[in-house]
Amino acid sequence: MNYLIPFVILILVVVFIHEYGHYYFAKRYGVGVTDFSIGFGKEIFGWNDKSGTRWKICWIPLGGYVKFFGDRNVFSQTEQEEAIKKYNEEDKKKLFILKPLYQRSLIVAAGPLANFLLAILIFTFIFMFSGKDMTPAIIEEVQQDSPAFVSGLKKNDQIISINGKKINSILEVSTFISTSSSKEIQVEVLRNDQIKSFSIVPKVISTKDSFGNSINKRMIGVRLSPPNKNFNREKLSPSKAIFFSLKEVWFVTSTTLQYIKNIFVGSADPDQLGGPIRIAKVTGQVAKHGILPFLSIMAYISISLGLINLFPIPMLDGGHLAFYAVEKILGRPLKQKTQEGFFRIGLFLLFSLMFFATFNDLKDIGIF
Repeated sequence: MNYLIPFVILILVVVFIHEYGHYYFAKRYGVGVTDFSIGFGKEIFGWNDKSGTRWKICWIPLGGYVKFFGDRNVFSQTEQEEAIKKYNEEDKKKLFILKPLYQRSLIVAAGPLANFLLAILIFTFIFMFSGKDMTPAIIEEVQQDSPAFVSGLKKNDQIISINGKKINSILEVSTFISTSSSKEIQVEVLRNDQIKSFSIVPKVISTKDSFGNSINKRMIGVRLSPPNKNFNREKLSPSKAIFFSLKEVWFVTSTTLQYIKNIFVGSADPDQLGGPIRIAKVTGQVAKHGILPFLSIMAYISISLGLINLFPIPMLDGGHLAFYAVEKILGRPLKQKTQEGFFRIGLFLLFSLMFFATFNDLKDIGIF
């Protein structure tokens, strides 16, 4: 229960924000919305609003959907000729499929964009009211014969960038090294007021994270220490907080895309790919440390949800956007049978991904 309750709260929030993005733009453009569901399966409870939308919570809290008037599912698209014959003039105004292409595209894209916006707002709130660590990354010790030692790093060097990414905090060093996918890591340091560059090949070791979870970690063999043993946590102005929030969202997005690319080319460890069980476990572990860590993990999950939904896979928002791109090129939507064929492919891909991620989760908790 310590894991389940925080996980359910997190999923409810990020899914609601995602679906509300679709809902908001649908209502703005006059599309009828029959259902707004958090979760799948049998309804637990719900209510109807004055416009006829059924708001409901369902038993399986692993997603949600907004169903439009006249559609068989979230964004299904019947042939427009059939729709024109079936509905009267008043109902046609509420049909999603008869809206201009740009409006349909905005409605679909609004879900993932809402997730990115939620992450930006969370990070901005944290940076403004709790602060962001801005402690310089000073090397206190270089381990003998380590990759850093061999490359030439020395005590008192200040790490200022890793792989071209500026280091604003001592806490970023480990993150940038761990998420790097290249064989060599490019490190720039400030030594005696001079900038020096080094190429370092990190070691990959099996270890435990701060919560006791097994991970493969890239190490270069340095120990960092803040000046005078004091961390410098600054409360940022709104503009600066937004800037660093955008930077954090971009970092997570680009790193995730690079990791997925490397999985396909065989240069990344696919065992690090997790699913709902691992997310629930980590969420529960983080929630024990307070509201701010919980909000942070919510922001990261929100980014992941938004990004995954933009993948050009049928059944996901990105798949529908891909269909609209084809419609723009052809001047007409794809035929229903063609779309259904792609939906089957997308369903197979999603189930395969879910199976693989769940298998990794079960290995992580020792079942396999």
